Amino acid sequence: MKSIIFDVDGTIWDSVEAVAVAWTNSCKKAGYDYDFITPERLRGEFGKLMEEIGRSLFTDLPEDEAIALLRKCCQEENEYLVEHGPDAYPEIPDLFQEMKKRGYPVVIVSNCQAGYIEALLARTGLYPYVMGHLCPGDTGLAKAENIKLAVEKYHLEDPAYLGDTMGDYTATKKAGLPFLFASYGFGDVPNPDGVVSHPLEVLRFLN
Repeated sequence: MKSIIFDVDGTIWDSVEAVAVAWTNSCKKAGYDYDFITPERLRGEFGKLMEEIGRSLFTDLPEDEAIALLRKCCQEENEYLVEHGPDAYPEIPDLFQEMKKRGYPVVIVSNCQAGYIEALLARTGLYPYVMGHLCPGDTGLAKAENIKLAVEKYHLEDPAYLGDTMGDYTATKKAGLPFLFASYGFGDVPNPDGVVSHPLEVLRFLN
């Protein structure tokens, strides 16, 4: 492997506590006093497309209203994370620095809204180490298609995808890439091509 495409949530950082606060506040501003937007609930939703999350969370609303409300939540979330988001997981900054030093590209692909990855990079200071990033909010494509697009757009040689859920695994295989499982993240993947128990372990897969 000579390049890695990274997932975000459960792979680079864990933003669920901050996102839960941002979404709860956003819903209250919109007139909805929901008490079910908790970090535990969101961990089961992260990794899905935004429309799927809206339908799953706001079951009391018509689909168009649910999706519209989630979009408002996401807009406020981006701003909130820049100021109140978490740090990257321990070892992620060291990993990105070392990969850049050794000439291995770092690219990010996540099923998120436009502006979310930029908020992550601004909050964590990781901008200098990331070649590029793609998400459905920017491209209109789902994860598998964005993975394939990232390989083409950034001219990635012998790439693999690092993620932490079965959704990540399925998209990666659909895109035709090897999958590395971030076992320190949110989910469980039974048959990955490799297991990464902590971020710096990625380096042993690069050659």
